[in-house]
Amino acid sequence: MAMDGYRGFLGLLVAALLVGFLSVIFTLIWVLHYREGLGWDGRAPEFNWHPVLVVTGFVFIQGIAIIVYRLPWTWKCSKLLMKFIHAGLNTIAAILAIISLVAVFDYHNTSNIPNMYSLHSWIGMIAVILYILQLVLGFFIFLLPLAPLSLRALLMPIHVYSGLFLFGTVIATVLMGVTEKLIFSLRENPAYSTFPPEGVFTNTLGLLILLFGALIFWIVTRPQWKRPKEPNSTLLQPNRGTPEGVEGSMAINFGNMDKSDSEINNEAAARKRNITIDEAGQRSTV
Repeated sequence: MAMDGYRGFLGLLVAALLVGFLSVIFTLIWVLHYREGLGWDGRAPEFNWHPVLVVTGFVFIQGIAIIVYRLPWTWKCSKLLMKFIHAGLNTIAAILAIISLVAVFDYHNTSNIPNMYSLHSWIGMIAVILYILQLVLGFFIFLLPLAPLSLRALLMPIHVYSGLFLFGTVIATVLMGVTEKLIFSLRENPAYSTFPPEGVFTNTLGLLILLFGALIFWIVTRPQWKRPKEPNSTLLQPNRGTPEGVEGSMAINFGNMDKSDSEINNEAAARKRNITIDEAGQRSTV
C-alpha cells in the first residue's frame, strides 16, 4: 500500500490545501473589507455571497472531492466508502453553487439589473447545470449497484474527463467573474487601471485560485499516485444466513463496483481461459 513519491505527494497536497484555504480567506477579506460585507436583503451584501460560496464550494470543496481517492491513508477504506465521500463533497459543492446563483438573481432582480447577459453568466450557468447532471448520473450509475458493468465501464472515462473539464471550466469562470466585478466596481476614484489596493488584492486572489487549480490537476493526473487496485469486496453473511447463490451474486456485484475497466476485462479473459482448459481436460479424460 506504499505510495511512490509519497513526500512529493504530501508536499503538493499541503500546498494545495494551503492555497485553497487562502483563496477562501482572500475572498472573505475582499467582500468584508473592500466591498459592503455580507447580507441577505437584496442589496450588494447579498451579491457578495456569490463569490464566497463559489470559491468555497465550487472551487475548494470540488478540488478536494477530485483528489480524495489519492489520499494514501484512505486506501485501507473500502472503495464504496470513498465513493460516498466523493459524492458527498460534490453534493455540498453543488448546494453552495445553487445558493450562490440564488443570491445573484435576487440581487439583480431587486436592483433592476438584467440577468444572464454576460459570457461569465452563460458559462457559469452551463457549468452548474452540467455539474448537477454529472452528480446525478454518477450517483445512479457508479454509486448505486444498479447499472450494468458494461455501462459503468463505458461511462467511467467520460465521467473522469467531464469532472476535470468542469473543474477547469469553473476556474476559468471564476476568474472571468472576478475581473468583471472589478471592472464594474472600479470605474473611477480609483479606476481599476490605476492599480488600486483592491484591484491588486483581488488579482492576487485570482492567481491563488489559478494555482490551486494547477495543483489539483497535477495531483490527480500523476499515475503513481493513483489508488491501488484492491481485491474483490466480500459481504459478511448475516447470522441467519442467506442463499449461497444470492450471496455470491451480491458479492460479485459489489466487488466489481470497485474495479477498473482493465480489471474486469482481465478477469473475464481469465475465466474464459479456465473454462477452455477445463473443457479440454474433460475431453482428454473421456
